[in-house]
Amino acid sequence: MSPTTVAPLTTQDAETLVHAARDAAEAAGATVSVTVLDAGGHPLVFLRDDRAVLISGETSTRKAYTALQLNVPTADLVDTVQPGGPFHTLPTALDRPLLFIAGGIPVRRDGRLIGAIGVGGRTPEQDQDLASAAVEALA
Repeated sequence: MSPTTVAPLTTQDAETLVHAARDAAEAAGATVSVTVLDAGGHPLVFLRDDRAVLISGETSTRKAYTALQLNVPTADLVDTVQPGGPFHTLPTALDRPLLFIAGGIPVRRDGRLIGAIGVGGRTPEQDQDLASAAVEALA
């Protein structure tokens, strides 16, 4: 690999992320869904705890997609899309599944965006904490 090439997010990396989020969720007594997308927005791994609310699958995927497309944790975007915020029309401006709720985090390697993880099923703050724990486990 050349110095400017960064290894992509692999299926093994995605499984590490999902298992770390799941383990953190189990330790917290939480049931969640976890989605990991590659840099192109394609799903690598998806896991929904069979006890998690059904909508958590959709929210985890949309959170991951939003974090990937905007290259920022979804928790950092919540205020920007509120009425009067600088991007208040963004949630409805695109025909894409963006979701501005905490729980989505970009995944980077050597400072470069290689994918994203989204967690859904608990409170936004809990989802964000689980996603953060997963990203830390990959580092």
